[in-house]
Amino acid sequence: MQYILLLTKMENYNLKKGLICGTIGVLGISLQPIIANSRPSVIDPYIFAAVTALIMATIFFPLFVLERHKLKSSIDVNSDEKIYSLLNGWKKKTNLKFLAIIGITFSIVPVLLFLSFNLAGAINSSLTLKSEVFFALLFGYIFLKEKSISKVQLLFCATLFFGVYIATTQGSFNLLEFNIGVLILLIDVALFTLVHTFTKARFDRNELSPIQVVFIRSLLSGMILFSTYFIFFPLDRINIVFNPNYFIYYILMGLDYSVSLFLWYKTLSYIQIGKAGVINSVTPIITAIFSWIILGDLFTIFHLIGMGIIIISIYMIIREKK
Repeated sequence: MQYILLLTKMENYNLKKGLICGTIGVLGISLQPIIANSRPSVIDPYIFAAVTALIMATIFFPLFVLERHKLKSSIDVNSDEKIYSLLNGWKKKTNLKFLAIIGITFSIVPVLLFLSFNLAGAINSSLTLKSEVFFALLFGYIFLKEKSISKVQLLFCATLFFGVYIATTQGSFNLLEFNIGVLILLIDVALFTLVHTFTKARFDRNELSPIQVVFIRSLLSGMILFSTYFIFFPLDRINIVFNPNYFIYYILMGLDYSVSLFLWYKTLSYIQIGKAGVINSVTPIITAIFSWIILGDLFTIFHLIGMGIIIISIYMIIREKK
């Protein structure tokens, strides 16, 4: 009985920590489309993703070193198998291969993300990103054996996509009016949610930590993107990287992406991916407000209707899951 009470208390504690990390990360996630679309058009998505990733790797390198030092100190005091696994689990051949796959995958994901932000607009992008709820439930069920998806959840997942469709087509119900940026973003969401799903499995086994994943994936993706950039673009575009007038955009996105991504991974380490995917359901509201203030984007009645449908759908999905 005491064991059950202790287990329940631990689960509630982890849920609380997951909710705190997820909530703080909401603001950062909300601002990402704003920062991306605020940059000058001369900064293409490819180089923007490359420099952002390298800045993220720079930010997380000292955290990576500090975490390893802390884990080594803990082993000296307490030879816990969990601590040893967190310290050296990333060195396993299977995990090294997995990290390499993450690096390659996230050489593609941010480029598509910034491209779709430009094509779809900040508000439409923020709304479309909510499709992550569906993919999180689907992949969590298929690969992590989380709770099965009920008929009610499937119904409201379909309703969620209907809300996205209304908002992004402005109620025209014409497939020809469907924004190509929204389609690219849907593919991108499915891709990074799939990677997050397999990442969570390694978190659960204490083979990887959020800091390790963020640092290694950012370093790899930044190196891949930067080294291949001049295959597709002329060499003189190197000036874009070192122009002091542009560097503020790289710094802002690197900081924002780093903090929100780290908090997302911390959220995944505390709670199920299905629950984690719905915590940030209010991001379209925050994005819409800042998009209107900073970018002067038009917030229409169809955005409001679509947003309402999406938020209600997410609430019902979570309610059913509980």
